[in-house]
Amino acid sequence: MSDVIVVDYGAGNTRSVCAALTHLGHTSEVTSTPEKIERASHVILPGVGSAKSAMEHLNETGAAAALRQRFADEGQILGICLGMQLALDASEEDGGVEGIGLLNGVVTRLDAERVPRLGWALVEPWGDAYYFAHSFAAQSNDVVATSEGITAAVQRGSFLGVQFHPEKSAQAGLDFLERCLSLA
Repeated sequence: MSDVIVVDYGAGNTRSVCAALTHLGHTSEVTSTPEKIERASHVILPGVGSAKSAMEHLNETGAAAALRQRFADEGQILGICLGMQLALDASEEDGGVEGIGLLNGVVTRLDAERVPRLGWALVEPWGDAYYFAHSFAAQSNDVVATSEGITAAVQRGSFLGVQFHPEKSAQAGLDFLERCLSLA
């Protein structure tokens, strides 16, 4: 069983992430305690919510600093949707927000036919379809996968961030989470 910390920032999709982890046979705890974030075998920074309020909470609790330290120590971190976006340098959401800064890049409002972008879409080059729900997108040199020309995943070192919601992506999402949790 994994010791998975799901980072609490006062909003987010923590219930559905924890339910997916339980379905996979993993234990999880929702917390913003810096020591637990630094020591956990796996950390998930979930998504859903406002970049500004999320960063305020992460900074106030010390969770942002703990995530930076965990990244420096090469500890695994999975960012989901807003959690991926928060890992970049900055976001233009909420009038401009400084991010955690694990990866270089910025988050900009989607310039697409439909905003918010909701629904299932193929992720290339991975070849699986996942569920997306977002109005902002990452612009980064660390992009490793796209969907309909939009950043779907970024990765640098021990951080992997995805714009889609694996916890809401049926079997493909569960398989993705299991692969992430199998990494040491």
